Amino acid sequence: MNESIVDIKNLKRQFSIGGEVVHALNNVSFSIQKGEFITIMGSSGSGKTTLLNILGCLDKPSSGEYLLDGINMSDLSKTALAELRNTKLGFVFQSYNLLARTSAIENVELPLLYNNKFSTKERKEKAIQALEAVKLSDRMYHLPSQLSGGQQQRVAIARALVNDPVMILADEATGNLDSRTSYEIMMLIQDLNNEQGKTIVFVTHEPDIANFSKRTITLKDGKIIKDLINPTIQSAREVLKKLPPVIEPVTAST
Repeated sequence: MNESIVDIKNLKRQFSIGGEVVHALNNVSFSIQKGEFITIMGSSGSGKTTLLNILGCLDKPSSGEYLLDGINMSDLSKTALAELRNTKLGFVFQSYNLLARTSAIENVELPLLYNNKFSTKERKEKAIQALEAVKLSDRMYHLPSQLSGGQQQRVAIARALVNDPVMILADEATGNLDSRTSYEIMMLIQDLNNEQGKTIVFVTHEPDIANFSKRTITLKDGKIIKDLINPTIQSAREVLKKLPPVIEPVTAST
């Protein structure tokens, strides 16, 4: 039996800019089931960032309904929304958003600092588990400056996982990465979805990235113009296998 994580009905979001009303989202309706991996696509100005902000409880719709895990977001205060964001959602951003002077494990622990259910020991244990899940336990005491872009994004994904959220929201999470590293991150995302059953919403403008998801919602001018199940899901692991091997630079001996 399917279980809805997200139910959106007749969602509208309007902004007033210079005396004009901009309809960023115009009567959008869809649901997301537990364990789905969805990409949201659209050109600049299509409404995908506005939709992501509403899904992430960072913004409220002008009208319509948004239910997250059965809870109506319009009924909640700012304090309640902030608490819900911290316990039910995990965020992964294009620019990683890691604290520069803080180690990987401390960055991952950050969401737990606002959750008084966990002791200091439990926070560390959960952060280690999250870093192990993204294959980065050997770098847990490194600073972001000591990590590659792909490793930094893995830390960001571990931080998104640490509170065991009902949904992970990724905003152009491969946008700053080269092709090989992008596929490595998508392999990790696919593993989290397939092996751990994580519900994932991934905003991207890249069609090849959308091919790794199970379903793609396409926006244009604030409306859904396509909502399609992907009939041929690409395996990021298989794509990586077909890439030419990385040639390490040869260092001259002294």
